[in-house]
Amino acid sequence: MDEILFFVAGIAAVVAAAGTVFLRNPFYAVLSLVVHLLSLSLLFLLLYAPFVAVVQVMVYVGAVMVLYVFVNAYVGGGTEPQG
Repeated sequence: MDEILFFVAGIAAVVAAAGTVFLRNPFYAVLSLVVHLLSLSLLFLLLYAPFVAVVQVMVYVGAVMVLYVFVNAYVGGGTEPQG
């Protein structure tokens, strides 16, 4: 069971990291980064490192991503990408 969960979390981490890089919409890129960080915390739990997993969720997902979403909402951004 642990092996299956490990491979599912690993694949989710790789796909979410690729989504963070390749998605054009900043909001979806942030959500993809949140999924990536949550899957990394699951991998830490599978490696018997619960403290690192909790710190990962509290610091990165809880603080940095919420701050980024608020800044993104404050700055705005048009519906069409520039360039």
